[in-house]
Amino acid sequence: MSKVKVIFGSPTGNTERAAGLIAAALGGDAVNVSSASRDDFDADLLILGTSTWGCGDLQDEWLSSSGIIDTLDLTGRKVALFGLGDAMGFGDTFINGVGTLYRQLISRGAEIIGKCPVSGYEFSDSSAVVDGEFVGLPLDDDNEPEKSEARISAWCGQLKAEAGL
Repeated sequence: MSKVKVIFGSPTGNTERAAGLIAAALGGDAVNVSSASRDDFDADLLILGTSTWGCGDLQDEWLSSSGIIDTLDLTGRKVALFGLGDAMGFGDTFINGVGTLYRQLISRGAEIIGKCPVSGYEFSDSSAVVDGEFVGLPLDDDNEPEKSEARISAWCGQLKAEAGL
């Protein structure tokens, strides 16, 4: 079993860039979900990344590959999520793709780590907010690209502590 695996979907390259930074910080591998196999989901710490499209939709590569999650037993496995969205233009569906993956992972028994406070973000609604916090790391490269690397770095430190890496 691989120690850390980052699986992402990225039509524009922004999520891929974030996945690469996360994988490098945690000593893991990054794999595009469109080429991922079931074995790629076998890791001590699984990190999934997606952007949100349209009116809160999961990114297309995840839509065409998300059935693989339904075949996994993630009971007790540590899983973290990150997502890219546009809080200004789509503030009412900000990183909803993460919310979609979260619900799917919870139904498979995953233990979600890496939750983030909503403070510091301006948005009106998100299905990725549960019990007053984001269920993963939100990034907004459309409006706040200068904050992404620092947010990723801090989050990776949090994941190391929560996953015991």
